[in-house]
Amino acid sequence: MTTNQKFTKKFSNSITHNIKLSNYSWFNLGGPAEYLFKPKNKEELIEFLKENKKDNYKVTIIGAGSNTLIRDNGVKGVVIKLGLGFSGIKLIKDDVIEAGSALLDRKLSDFAKNNGISNFEFLSCIPGSIGGAVIMNSGCYGYDISKVLISLKVIDINIAQEREIKREDLEFYYRGTSLPENLIITSVKLRGRVDSKDKIEKLQNELIKKKKLSQPSQIKTCGSTFKNKIPGKQAWQLIKEAGCDKFKEGDAIISQKHSNFFVNNGKAKSADIERLIYRVKEAVSKKIGIDLELEIKIIGE
Repeated sequence: MTTNQKFTKKFSNSITHNIKLSNYSWFNLGGPAEYLFKPKNKEELIEFLKENKKDNYKVTIIGAGSNTLIRDNGVKGVVIKLGLGFSGIKLIKDDVIEAGSALLDRKLSDFAKNNGISNFEFLSCIPGSIGGAVIMNSGCYGYDISKVLISLKVIDINIAQEREIKREDLEFYYRGTSLPENLIITSVKLRGRVDSKDKIEKLQNELIKKKKLSQPSQIKTCGSTFKNKIPGKQAWQLIKEAGCDKFKEGDAIISQKHSNFFVNNGKAKSADIERLIYRVKEAVSKKIGIDLELEIKIIGE
């Protein structure tokens, strides 16, 4: 029995072969996954990883796709995407929430608001899932996920076992964490602060309004392309100063509302977006002397 037959027989309701990944990226771009595995729950995920140890297929994890450019030739091996079985949310204490890693950031923010828990308002402005937010240490307007994280549960790809990691055992930095890539986040515990729903909703709406004024919407983009790591200078400012904001490659363009947002204007290829990224990166380095660092993740062949 071939690996293809074995996978599709044993995990027939959860795995597909040679499926396009463009529907799983906010750029709406990307070639096929050799295998796409969407486990129903963590037990099936662990069982699959144990089975894969025999075949040693490369494993790539994708989240909501809000921060990922998938190359045109797709992704070899197994792409794992967690879904509904990893999207639960519940109240543990008055100020503590447990959430599945596939839960969308906005849904967690709304759940916290409805239960009178503050410090999660910023998540209403961040696309993507909670698992991705932890890996990226996502944040905005002075807030980030590291400030509310208590612990996370992970499954180790290499040994197919689950364990818990405390916040204090991880290092967090701007748009990143020390969490090893061989770990799949399944759930997180987060602590906020008890407050009135009205106050929480007011701040949430203020942050959403602020975002709408400065960032484009209803376009095919993965948000901020480069990290804002230079004190006093945002990446979009550096891109404009270097004269790159009108650059384009094929149908890949740069948003005129926010120069750090790169856009599939309809018929772009992933290769167009990637060429545009590195063209801008080179121009900023040459003209301003600053090396921009990618915030989005590029995967595939």
